[in-house]
Amino acid sequence: MKRLLPLVILLALAFCPGCSQSTGTPSQASQADDLPTQAQQKLRTMKLWLGPEEIEAELALTAREQQTGVMFRTNFPEGTGMLFPLPETQRAAFWMKNCPIPISAAYIDPQGYIQEVHEFEAQNTKPVVSASPNIRFVLEAPKGWFDRHHIGRGVLIRTERGSLMDTFFGR
Repeated sequence: MKRLLPLVILLALAFCPGCSQSTGTPSQASQADDLPTQAQQKLRTMKLWLGPEEIEAELALTAREQQTGVMFRTNFPEGTGMLFPLPETQRAAFWMKNCPIPISAAYIDPQGYIQEVHEFEAQNTKPVVSASPNIRFVLEAPKGWFDRHHIGRGVLIRTERGSLMDTFFGR
């Protein structure tokens, strides 16, 4: 867990997640210069359990991995996802800039319970803001995955190492 401390600090200092997370409009020109221009390689994965269901999630851990998310990817296989451990509990806001495929995303509280599931349309740059300010993780999956597997609000997500907070933040 001590190996994760530098990562947590890095994320806290330079965080901009998402497929990606919207950062507002103050400096659109400089943001456009910083946006990724191609899909990132497959990230390290971890099995997650959402109630009785299992998903193999890529882990978007660095600020750049979170900013890139699934941008430019044209394939999101069933049974896979991408997990974004946010550096602090917040009102999450993700968007779909440069994302050519639609997805679904679960907004998850610090205890690992799904609070909201949202559908995201391809290329939509309007942020999808969580209703709750108590979001610490976001799990993206192929569009409709949560509905197809009857996974929604109140479902607990765990990792092969225990709770999401223990796994990623050592608490």
